[in-house]
Parts: sequence; C-alpha cells; structure tokens
Amino acid sequence: MTALTARGREGVPPSTRPRAGRRAARFKESLVGWGFATPNLILMAIFLFLPIVWAVQLSFQESNGFGTPTWVGWDNYVKLVNDPVFWQSFGNTIVFTVLTVPITLGGGLGLAVLMNSVLPARGVFRTIIVLPMVISGVASGMIAGIIFYQSNGIINKVLTALGLSPVAWQSEGVPAMISVVIVAIWLRIGFNMIIFLAGLQGISPELYEAARIDGASRWQQFRSITVPLVGPSTFFLLIMNVIASFQVFDLIFVMTGGGPGNSTSVLVTYAYRNGFQIREQGYGAAIGIVILIITLIFTFIQWKTSRTRDLVG
Repeated sequence: MTALTARGREGVPPSTRPRAGRRAARFKESLVGWGFATPNLILMAIFLFLPIVWAVQLSFQESNGFGTPTWVGWDNYVKLVNDPVFWQSFGNTIVFTVLTVPITLGGGLGLAVLMNSVLPARGVFRTIIVLPMVISGVASGMIAGIIFYQSNGIINKVLTALGLSPVAWQSEGVPAMISVVIVAIWLRIGFNMIIFLAGLQGISPELYEAARIDGASRWQQFRSITVPLVGPSTFFLLIMNVIASFQVFDLIFVMTGGGPGNSTSVLVTYAYRNGFQIREQGYGAAIGIVILIITLIFTFIQWKTSRTRDLVG
C-alpha cells in the first residue's frame, strides 16, 4: 500500500507555492535594495555622470564660456598631441606619481606595523600622523608655503643658521617639485597607515606565533606573512594613490602655481589653466577626458593583473 502511494505521488507535479514564495521574497529584497541605492544613484547621475557626458561633448567644441560653442571635432585632441606643455605636464604627473606612491605605501605600511605593536602612547602618535588628513589641501599648501618660502621660510632659516646655503624652492624646478612631493607624502601617509592598520588587525596572531616557533625572524615574518596578507589593502591603496596623484591640484596650485616655468605643472593644473584662466574650455575639457581615460585604463589593468584583490586579509 505504501509503495503504491509513493508511486502515485511520483506523477503529481510539485507544488509551485514555495517557488512562488521565494520569488516574491527575492523581489521584495530587490525593491528594498534599489530603494536604498536609488538616492545615491540619482546624486551620482547629477553630479558625476552628467558632468562627464557634458565634458566629453565640450571637448569636441571650441568655447570661451560666452556665446554658443563651435563644433570643432577632434581639433582639441590634435592640438593636445602637438602641445609640448601638455607633454611636460604629463611627464611631471608621472614623476610626481612615481615619487609619492611607493613612499606613501611603504611608509604607511611601516607606520601601521609600528602602531600595531606594543608601543607606548600609540594613540597620541596615531593622532599626530593622521592629523594632516583633517586639514584641507589649500590650508596645507599655505602652511607648506610658509615652511618652504625661499627668502625667509623656516627650512631656509634653519639651513642658514647651520651655515648651509638656502635652497631655491620657488625659482628652480627640481627643488620646487621636491617640496610638493614632500608635502603630498605628509598629507597621504596617515590615510595609508589607517588602511594598512585595519588589514593588520585582521591577521590572526596564531600565524606569527607558529612562525616564531618555526624559528622565523621578524623580517621573515614580515615578508612571508604580513606583506601577502595585506595584499587587498595594498591593491586598494595603490589604485587610490595613483588616482590621487593624477588628480592632484590644490596643493600644487597653492604652493607653486605650476611654476617655475611649468616645472611643477601637472595635468589637472594645466587643464585648469586652459579652462578657467586662458578660457579655452574645450581644450581644458579634452585634457580632463584624457586624465579620466588614463585613470580608467590603469584601474582596469591593475584589477585584471592583481591576484590579491579577492583575498581576505
């Protein structure tokens, strides 16, 4: 009797109610998710996507901000390719990125390891290191201008008191770039330290204990445990620091204005100069689109080639 009943039930189609209930639940969850995401998407569309579309359109036009823009096609991009100042600004941006990114990453990781150890007054030191993050770029540039001022700045006064020659921070290209790089590192290293510190605190202490039992030195522990397991943090910070370096503006604009002789001019300051000072807004928009494309290409390549982005630190 039981077997017959079982065979009889095999031919009966399963009830669709549980499946329909699951679909309804997923639909409600989707509505809730879209409800939370919609305000952010609207703001992004208004303040991010629409300006990008408008900038792309403007890059194919000639406009000084007054009257009706004139459609010029690829002329702005052809001018960009043949512009020596653009290539100098591009080279300065690369130099600035190469100098700041490795130092901020290495220094941030070193400070994070130090702050994660048993160190007296760790809270005080963390606050001091992170304090520059709460200062705006313009204010930081003004402070740096006082420190690096060529005639009576603090650094040159100290050098003169020690019997050394003052440095031409504003009249020579290399010292001007060095001053900007130093201030940029000072501003960013605290953020890098915080992210690395969060990654370090997610590493199990048992791994270090096992390594010490096996006779691993501190350097071997750092190289074989710390560095690989903070890979996701390194991946995130590398992208953020490179993008920040390609978009640096306020610090250089306040400290050097791109001078002397365009020696500290970067892509964003050159775009600002063309768009708002010379009033060649179409050409300035074209430079901005190039900056966007470069950062997107770098992010895509880094995302595809990194093996640590999906690891859990």
